[in-house]
Amino acid sequence: MTDISRATVLRAVGASAAGLAAATVAGPAAAAASTGREHPNVRLIRRYYAAYAAGDLTALREKFFAPGIEWTIPGHHPLAGTKKGVDEVLAFFAELARAGFKADPIFLAADGDWVVDLHRGWSTTPAGLDLTWALAFRIEKGRIAAAVNYPGDQHAADAFFWKTYPLAPLPDRLARG
Repeated sequence: MTDISRATVLRAVGASAAGLAAATVAGPAAAAASTGREHPNVRLIRRYYAAYAAGDLTALREKFFAPGIEWTIPGHHPLAGTKKGVDEVLAFFAELARAGFKADPIFLAADGDWVVDLHRGWSTTPAGLDLTWALAFRIEKGRIAAAVNYPGDQHAADAFFWKTYPLAPLPDRLARG
């Protein structure tokens, strides 16, 4: 497994600073259009977001996620931690769906095997979480092999997820099956 370090993410973001500046002024589509082409990994992530928005779990499983995918959610809440493998990542997405979680990309940039994205992520059921998030995606063989999701406000994310996904009462939590 390749660890995703803070330094690696910062290098990926730094390498894309010029793209971020262009995207801030003209938008990501205009920045890509001005160069005449878009990085293939950016196209992959755009297609991933379209499948995610459509709730197409089959496409996520078969077209976008590497079998050994690792998806890390920082924080101190019930959904935090690293999900390993497609089944765990899709189970996490199913939990997000319970809160009507939506994501709308704002900016995407790629450097080598890395794609960095900024997106608006918000909940609808219950409403109450509406943040800018940053994701660092590592791409291998045309699929998402790893992702780390950074909320713009970790405290707000922790509070929302605790409110929305409380732990079961102790007797149920401690029961052995």
